[in-house]
Amino acid sequence: MQSEKLRLRKIQQLAYEIMDEMHNEKHRTEMHKLIPIIDNLSRAIGDLTDSVGKYSLDYVEEKVKNAHALLFNKEKVDIY
Repeated sequence: MQSEKLRLRKIQQLAYEIMDEMHNEKHRTEMHKLIPIIDNLSRAIGDLTDSVGKYSLDYVEEKVKNAHALLFNKEKVDIY
C-alpha cells in the first residue's frame, strides 16, 4: 500500500487537472454538468476540514476521482 503522502500528492494532481480544465476557455461546460463535480469536490473538502482532524483518505480520494471522471467524461481512474 502506498504512503499517505503519495496518495495525497496524486489527489492533489487530479484536483489541479480539474482546476485547469474548469478555467480552460475553449471548453465551457454547462452549469448542469458542473453541479455534480462541485458537489464531489465540496464533500472531499468538507471531510478534510473536520474540526477534530479525523478524515477518511479513502473518502476524499473517491470524491476527487469522481469529480475528475465527471469532468473529463471518462471512467474513474485508479490513482493508486
